[in-house]
Amino acid sequence: MVSIAETWAERLLPGQFRHLFDHLPGTMFFAKDARCRLMMGNPAFVQRCGLGSEAELIGRGDDELFPPRLARKYRADDERVLQRGEPLLGIVELFPGASGAPEWFVTDKLPLFGRDGRVAGLCGTVRSFEGQRAALQPYLDLADVAEHIKQHFREPLDVAALARLAGLSVRQFGRKFRATFRTTPRAFLMQMRLLHASELLATTALPITAVAQAAGFYDHADFARQFARHMGATPSAYRRDAAVRPR
Repeated sequence: MVSIAETWAERLLPGQFRHLFDHLPGTMFFAKDARCRLMMGNPAFVQRCGLGSEAELIGRGDDELFPPRLARKYRADDERVLQRGEPLLGIVELFPGASGAPEWFVTDKLPLFGRDGRVAGLCGTVRSFEGQRAALQPYLDLADVAEHIKQHFREPLDVAALARLAGLSVRQFGRKFRATFRTTPRAFLMQMRLLHASELLATTALPITAVAQAAGFYDHADFARQFARHMGATPSAYRRDAAVRPR
């Protein structure tokens, strides 16, 4: 029996999902046929290959674009994916960087299947190892702070203590937290409280006043006001809706 997802997918023009990769920062995307010839590449991949357009990329092999040692490595991984029909994920390997010199990247490769069920090619993404680490570093710097807030969200917010935990002044901490999480420490704390309250409303029969206290709110009125403001519904309405939603 054909599922509603399959029916919906059949109505779509082919190849639309690949355009998502045109807009993912720091991610290169490519696809190859069963002969390991490049058939697709997002702008970042095309540029990194030293070409001006995707049209120039199509039909080329790795040996036409990369140094022989790198091309042989890429081809060996491709053939493994094609032969086994299984993904090859988290490959840490050298790939030409923006300057042309090899840099460390993380590559994922997945098989592509034809309508006959046979492997018809593969696709993959290439992400800068250094770029990924640089992107994650601000979060890693504040990981202890974020974990502290998650574990102690019921307690009053002590920004000075959080700043000390991060090894920063209060002003430095405020700027770094906003730049990293795109919100303030107080708003982050509120999100933790509302998430916990939402879970209690959906999964328990606790009175709403008890839910408010368990989530760290001062009183029922403050909880109801904040919940409606952020969640778009009163706690009672949210509980009623959650009761009829499949879990």
